[in-house]
Amino acid sequence: MQDLINNLKTQLIEQLNLEDITPEDIKENEPLFDSDLGLDSIDALEIIVLLEREYGIKIQNQEDGKKIFHSVTSIAEHIKANS
Repeated sequence: MQDLINNLKTQLIEQLNLEDITPEDIKENEPLFDSDLGLDSIDALEIIVLLEREYGIKIQNQEDGKKIFHSVTSIAEHIKANS
């Protein structure tokens, strides 16, 4: 699970073009949105694209997305449960 979390951090940095952010800067259990990362709805769409492309995961509704995108850990748990 930790390898998946570390990979996700790197993928998020690359996908979202988070300059000056390292994987260590992203706390795996802290919220991705409304945080120091400054992510917005456009970033959420980019994360959806990342999950579909890399893991074959499709987010079907907005409510699920809010739960799944809460943190890096919640994304990793969703990937493990659905892949």
